[in-house]
Amino acid sequence: MGIFFKENRFFSWVLPRTYALPLLIYFIFLAASPSMAGDPLKGLMLKHNDTVWLAVGGGLRLQTASRNSNTDDSSEFSINSMRLYISGQLHKHLKFNINTEKYEGDSMMTIDALLKFEFNPSANLWVGRTLVPSDRPGLNGPYSSLSWNQYRQPLFSAYHVGAGQLGRSEGAVFWGTKERFQYLLGAFDGLEDDYGNDSDHLLYAARLAYNFLNVEPQPGHYYTSATHHGAQGNILTTAVTLQSQSDGTGSTSESGDFFGYAFDVFSERILPNQGVFNFGAGYKEMDTDLNTISRPADATVECFCIFDGDTFYTTAGYLFPNKVGPGKLQPYFRHTENNPSGAKSSATTEWGTNYIIFGNKTSLNLNYARGDANASGYAGNKTDTVTLGLQLQFY
Repeated sequence: MGIFFKENRFFSWVLPRTYALPLLIYFIFLAASPSMAGDPLKGLMLKHNDTVWLAVGGGLRLQTASRNSNTDDSSEFSINSMRLYISGQLHKHLKFNINTEKYEGDSMMTIDALLKFEFNPSANLWVGRTLVPSDRPGLNGPYSSLSWNQYRQPLFSAYHVGAGQLGRSEGAVFWGTKERFQYLLGAFDGLEDDYGNDSDHLLYAARLAYNFLNVEPQPGHYYTSATHHGAQGNILTTAVTLQSQSDGTGSTSESGDFFGYAFDVFSERILPNQGVFNFGAGYKEMDTDLNTISRPADATVECFCIFDGDTFYTTAGYLFPNKVGPGKLQPYFRHTENNPSGAKSSATTEWGTNYIIFGNKTSLNLNYARGDANASGYAGNKTDTVTLGLQLQFY
């Protein structure tokens, strides 16, 4: 009787069965109020002078989600992400960052802890625990995405416990922008000897991007974004990402190599009516000698076995030029397909609308997603999900 119906329980599925929805609605009205809309949501800044300062900020993503599948018919309210940002400058060429993350019941973790030697736009060196050069979805992070959940395709190894977490690892990255060309070149610990990398081979990662139109002012000059809301003019950027680590998969009994590459393209165009059209697409292939299908012979030891195969995504969105209340509407579409070697393919499509109040600092999201793709890269249960989310950032 339609994709939403299961035993005639439409309303019991769509409406959360807790007090989460009223709480989220309260936050929505708070965020949409004129006072909040006019507030740039600045973090705390302590300045000694123009070159010595300390800044503290944060990020918060709340959501209520209702799911329907053969095995899951539930609704829940959750903290999708809660972050603390600490940054500072000690010298005109020396900065630092410490960022934490807590999400969906996990304990607080330190995701970034690094020193930044920033000499000029074309030559910078970051040392410590930081985001490994990756494809655009990886460098967007959850707070600069167009869709609410972009992580329905397999991720490079540094996103998994063992080789890092949330795309981070300890190491160093040399990066910069030269005219229309942008580069990130890094070497990191990646998978360590707990999983068989006894020779301590490093994870090497690189991202090379070219801007055909306006040069993207990447957030933080290192990360990417899935939408600039028209603030940076017309953009067309293509990029290639490479990652490789010898003994980058496996276990203490047997190890194998990891190699991955990705291509992505991003376009943002301001139309004559001042509306903003976005388009993005990317292809990724990962080659892992030992993976979820081809595991070490000794099944008694823990294995760092991740996706092997290829994946593709495409997104499109349109930001209406006129405000509705304090914000603008941005409907979007995202489709993801995962094709693992030796296993069933999967796909998920998400239709949604963002309500942009203050860029990536204050926005609301309502989306419907259907499919069986997830971040593991291997097919799960086909699920219909309706999600209502709120994002706030202070910096």
